[in-house]
Amino acid sequence: MLKLTPILIAIIYALVMYKFSAWNTARALDQQSSRLKDPELDLLNLDMAQALDLPRIKVHIYEIEPINGLAAPDGRIFITRGFFNKYKDGSVTAAEMASVIAHELGHVALGHSRRRMIDFSGQNAIRVALATVLGRFLPGIGIWIANMLTSMLAARLSRSDEYEADAYASALLTKAGIGTAPQKSLFRKLDTLTGSLGSGTPAWLLSHPKTAERIAAIEAREAKWGIPQT
Repeated sequence: MLKLTPILIAIIYALVMYKFSAWNTARALDQQSSRLKDPELDLLNLDMAQALDLPRIKVHIYEIEPINGLAAPDGRIFITRGFFNKYKDGSVTAAEMASVIAHELGHVALGHSRRRMIDFSGQNAIRVALATVLGRFLPGIGIWIANMLTSMLAARLSRSDEYEADAYASALLTKAGIGTAPQKSLFRKLDTLTGSLGSGTPAWLLSHPKTAERIAAIEAREAKWGIPQT
């Protein structure tokens, strides 16, 4: 039993940090966000809400500059201030912003948002637990293997989630009468909007799929659904 104690402590630590990470991220979203109010976006959100038989879609502005969208387990959608500013200055259209909201709704509907609420402290806790276990059997290289496995697993799960959320968004945008064209046009702008972050990283280590691959997947769905490509 004593031999297993360090492993049990590491696992308990990982679970505690996992819970704390989720709580801390949710608190930050609550404290640094406000309700989105924009006439054009409100109309598109209403179209999507009606397609989902919902009274409304809760969208908030998260007061940080990085361009991103987030989804909370309670169904709230967050667009960062930096992303919203790109919409206000005309770099992103209202329909393209709607495609972001549809994508984040996909994360909520498909149960991804609970995993996405975990920040780096939670991931690091899992890495520590895995390193402790492997280190006992593979001294010297256990930590290296734990780091590699954790990074690869997190990236693969995230990429899978992104493809699934893209598919959900395509279906919702089509049903709401918005169409998939804004979804593709936004993807074509992402490298410019975000400064091509991660463009030199191998695809299997990226948390998001390559842009060209995401567009190809949308076009494959368009062909399957009989939607003219634009």
